[in-house]
Amino acid sequence: MKYIILVGDGMADYPLDELGGRTPLQAADKPNMDRLAEEGACGLFRTVPEGMEAGSDVANLSIMGYSPRRYYTGRGPLEAASIGVELSPEDVAFRCNLINADERIVDFNADHIETADAAELIDALNTHLETPGRFYAGVSYRNLFVITGSSYADVRIEPPHDIVGEPVDQHLPRGAPGADHIRELMLNSRDVLESHRVNHERMARGKRPANMIWLWGQGTRPSMEPFTEKYGLRGATITAVDLIKGLGVYAGLENIHVPGATGYLDTDYRAKGRYAAAALEEYDFLYVHVEAPDEAGHAGDAEEKIRAIENIDRFVLGRILDAMTEYDCRISVLPDHPTPVEVKTHVPDPVPCIIAGDGVEPDGVKSYDEFSVREGSLGLEDGHRLIGVMRTI
Repeated sequence: MKYIILVGDGMADYPLDELGGRTPLQAADKPNMDRLAEEGACGLFRTVPEGMEAGSDVANLSIMGYSPRRYYTGRGPLEAASIGVELSPEDVAFRCNLINADERIVDFNADHIETADAAELIDALNTHLETPGRFYAGVSYRNLFVITGSSYADVRIEPPHDIVGEPVDQHLPRGAPGADHIRELMLNSRDVLESHRVNHERMARGKRPANMIWLWGQGTRPSMEPFTEKYGLRGATITAVDLIKGLGVYAGLENIHVPGATGYLDTDYRAKGRYAAAALEEYDFLYVHVEAPDEAGHAGDAEEKIRAIENIDRFVLGRILDAMTEYDCRISVLPDHPTPVEVKTHVPDPVPCIIAGDGVEPDGVKSYDEFSVREGSLGLEDGHRLIGVMRTI
């Protein structure tokens, strides 16, 4: 039996007045998801344990079959693994966002800065900021900072996507002894970035400059059992997002590169579908992740979220379903967490889930959305049990 998990990041939502009291999932034209709901078993999965932050790192770790309470150490180490940065036991890795800010945080992504521009700015930070740590370029605004010392592990910093529009000085690092140095780096980054040629050129093109860094999500290297030992399956990930790639690295999963996959609304859905379909021949387990609905949720854009859901349904899920006919397969479709359009950030609510495929008995649910699945046979389960349920249902 082969197993596929398709994650539409942030796909779940709340009813919206502009959609006549429906959620984007309810409003979207998604015949493949609805057919799977009708042919399979449905329910809710709690991907974010009570008391933990509703981050994509926690939620995807859970869906991948690892209890966050046991395995989670922070987002930074996952991004380090994805770009090949080896961490020693004493290293603390921070996610380093390039952002735009004045007195307030204007955005968390520097107007979706291009990767080449970001790499130049990261190089400038290494040259001009005084720190025993080091910055590493990632993809677009998603970069990395690594520093040695346990005093940095417990610094309290909120994710920038949760505080857009809020005053900078109300959300600077605090708590642990290392907070002073991290705060200093964030504030001093302005002097380096605001005068840089890259930002002058971006402003000339009508783009917001990347004029500050935001360090957050820090942690030490996690210790995770290889997926093949834990579940006896040889697996792979398909994603454009560094933290998912990092989870794959620590779990011993192959990361399949898909040209045109961006982790944004312009991602190549067709390519993701083609590569996932082709990978079924080689792998027993596929973890296919699409970021676009989450980006639309953060932007507060219901129309774009609906469009992203429809593209996932047609071009990713549809292609996978065509390929599944050649194998004994089971598939699960779910978000990692909701990113409601009206809230513009993640919430920890349980997410709607379908499990369908060979040997799965239909449970009477007729469509896939946040409310219909509550009538399904799966009930409410913890997220890290999903793979076990897929194998035993």
